[in-house]
Amino acid sequence: MKLKRYQGNPILRPNPANEWENLAVFNPAAWRDADSGQVVMLYRAAEAHSEYKCYFGLAKSTDGYHFERTSDRPVLSPSEDGFDASTIQDPRMVKMGEWYYITYACRFFPFGQFWKPKDQQYKHPVCPEDFPRVIRTNATSTGLLLTKDFKTFSRAGRITDATLDDRDVILFPEKVGGKYVMMHRPLEWVGPEYGTEHAAAWISKADDLLGFRKSELLIKAKFDWEAGKLGINTPPIKTEHGWLTIYHAVGADKYYRLGALLLDLEDPAKVLHRTTDWIMQPEEDYEIDGYYRGCVFPCGKVVIDGTLFVYYGAADKYVAVATCRLDELLEYLLGCPA
Repeated sequence: MKLKRYQGNPILRPNPANEWENLAVFNPAAWRDADSGQVVMLYRAAEAHSEYKCYFGLAKSTDGYHFERTSDRPVLSPSEDGFDASTIQDPRMVKMGEWYYITYACRFFPFGQFWKPKDQQYKHPVCPEDFPRVIRTNATSTGLLLTKDFKTFSRAGRITDATLDDRDVILFPEKVGGKYVMMHRPLEWVGPEYGTEHAAAWISKADDLLGFRKSELLIKAKFDWEAGKLGINTPPIKTEHGWLTIYHAVGADKYYRLGALLLDLEDPAKVLHRTTDWIMQPEEDYEIDGYYRGCVFPCGKVVIDGTLFVYYGAADKYVAVATCRLDELLEYLLGCPA
C-alpha cells in the first residue's frame, strides 16, 4: 500500500514576487469545509533573508488539487516580541464548532539558513552573561492559535512546556471521553527513564487546551525504516475502525518516510494497527532537491468523495499532494498488527 503522487506536483511553489514567500512554501495544514466543500490550506512560507523567518499564507481549492492564494500578504506573521517573534511554522488545524484550532511550532530566535555552511549561517544574538536563563530561549515550542475566518487570529499561548523542544503537536478534532487529546514529540524525552532510544510520539489528555500536563508514550521507532526520531503528522480522522493518522520516521539515511496508525476510538492511547512498511518515501526530484534533502512532511489531510488527500512539504521547499482511497488504506491497516 503506497500513497500516489499527483502528477501536477508541486501544487504550490515559492513566489518570487512576495518577499515573505520567495524562498519556500511547504508543510501545509488543510481542512475541508463541510458545507461548501472548499479546501482551505494554511501553508508555511519562508523568506530568503539570512534570518529565515517564516509566515503563514492562505490558499483555497474547490477540487483538492488546484489551489489559489487568497492574498499577496501573509495571513499571520511572527509576533513583535512574543515567544513566536522569529518564526511560525508547520501548522496543524482542526475545527470544533465555529473555531479553527491551529497548533504551530515557533521560536523566539530565528533558525537562520541551516542548510548553508556554518560560517555562512545567521548568528542569532547572544544574551548577556548575567541574563537570567529561566527558559531555553532557543527551543522550538508549540503555540495555539484560534480563528473563525483566517482574518483575525487569537494567540492563546504555548500549548507545550517552554523548556522543551516540543513539536509535531496534533489536536484531535473532538473531545474523547470528555477530554481534549493532544499528540506531541518532545525531543528531550529520550533515555531509559522514558522508555525510548529516540525522540518519539506521546499522547496527552486534559480538561483545558492549555492544560496538558501528563503524557504517555504512544509509539517509538520499531521497524528498519524507523532508525531515528519520529512524530505524528496529521490530525486524526474518525472512522468506524478507529482514529486514523499519518506519522513520519527518520531513517538511517536521514530521509523522512511515512506510516499510518489506527488508534482506539474510546482510548486513543491504545494503538490498534500500525503499518509495518512505509507508505511513502522521498523519490521525486522536488522531494530530494531542496533545503532538506529527502523530506516528505505532511501537516494536513482531507477526504473528498472517499479519497484521502495528504498535503505535504517536499524537501522543505514545495507543497505537494498524494492520495489513496480511504477504504483501501483502512483495509491495509486492518491487516497490520499493533
